[in-house]
Amino acid sequence: MKNKLKITVAAAVALASGIALAQEVVKIGHVAPVSGAQAAYGKDNENGARMAVEEMNAAGVMIGGKKYKIELLAEDDAADPKQGTAVAQKLCDSNVAGVVGHLNSGTTIPASRIYNNCGVAMITPSATNPDLTKPGYKTTFRLLANDNALGAGLAFYAADKLKLKRIAVIDDRTAYGQGVAAVFKKTAAEKGITIVDEQFTTDKSVDFMSILTAIKSKNPDGVFYGGMDPQAGPMLRQMEQLGLTKVKYFGGDGICTMNLIKQAAGAKTLENVICAEGGASLDKMPGGTAWKKRYDEKFPGQFQVYAPYVYDAMYVLVDAMKRAGSIKPKDYLPKLAATNFNGVTTNVQFEPNGELKNPAITLYTYKGDKKIPLN
Repeated sequence: MKNKLKITVAAAVALASGIALAQEVVKIGHVAPVSGAQAAYGKDNENGARMAVEEMNAAGVMIGGKKYKIELLAEDDAADPKQGTAVAQKLCDSNVAGVVGHLNSGTTIPASRIYNNCGVAMITPSATNPDLTKPGYKTTFRLLANDNALGAGLAFYAADKLKLKRIAVIDDRTAYGQGVAAVFKKTAAEKGITIVDEQFTTDKSVDFMSILTAIKSKNPDGVFYGGMDPQAGPMLRQMEQLGLTKVKYFGGDGICTMNLIKQAAGAKTLENVICAEGGASLDKMPGGTAWKKRYDEKFPGQFQVYAPYVYDAMYVLVDAMKRAGSIKPKDYLPKLAATNFNGVTTNVQFEPNGELKNPAITLYTYKGDKKIPLN
């Protein structure tokens, strides 16, 4: 009897060990700039990815009858297009099952070609240039509104709500900055606003006195900036120094961050900002408030903008794999295209070209140290 019991226990241990060994690994890439001037954005995005992966692993991931552990391959593209394509190729060579990223349009657009060539699905949670989906890659998806919605929404607000007549436009010459500025400029002109000046800078600059002085001479009642918050903050400070304290300041999601408060360093012109984000405000997202509470507990003081979209993108990728019963992109890509997923940010569904269906946008302004939705 003892021998039989020993055999039974041994068999149970062997079976349990077999189950443990049978757990498979699915590798998912995440790319954002976690170094350089835009590191606050990148870290926020990576936090969203890690949060989703930890939750799914804790709950258990079953795909095609097998238990999987998600392994996150987090990479830094430093917001540089060359580094972005190098990272994309590295992830392809690592046989990732899918990628969430990149953050910037300037890195995402060239990287999307790499992912398409190696047949890997990519969902960007933050790149908004409309050109991203123009090649028609079946591997490319976007989880928020593009610049056509953001730039136009800001132009409508400037014309219809604020009744502005004279606006200067500045962009940082990146794919994102140029794209959102071009849409704003076109729509504003169609609404009867005069574009009094166009100036250009870079995404590395911090001194804008010469271009702002030129703009001041044109007597604008608004300035639109296509770029990111590391430039918008110093620009706001320099506008105050030049006496441009009553000029409204517009921008897309690149400036629409909590970090802008720090970058503006107490400039009164911060309260002149009207910026736009794709998606609803956190308190109007289906799961935004509860999600933000969990995020702040894990990553206090780090929230910027896009982490909830990264979080949803991770879940959407894995959901497609589950429905396909496979981690192979060729198997799950049709399921990804047919996504109908109730996420934190919205009910996620895609258009045939990979754009998000029915994307919302939210306009914001700043009061003191708070970012406040306008709609």
